[in-house]
Amino acid sequence: MKRQELHMRHHCVYAIHYHLVLVTKYRRRVLPAAMLSRMKAIVERLAIQWGIGLLEFNGEADHVHLLLTMTPT
Repeated sequence: MKRQELHMRHHCVYAIHYHLVLVTKYRRRVLPAAMLSRMKAIVERLAIQWGIGLLEFNGEADHVHLLLTMTPT
């Protein structure tokens, strides 16, 4: 069994994870592989800029999954 990783900050202990799913309207298949790879590069750059951890990025032609970890600020 995998242990959950806990983070510490001042007087608190936390493990905040967000599972964000972005879906196209009417689940239309409009996201080609090139667009998904570009989207991943943009999300990775923004995650570093905003101090967010990107744990997973996965997508198909009609939706994208992001698993993010953040501090409680």
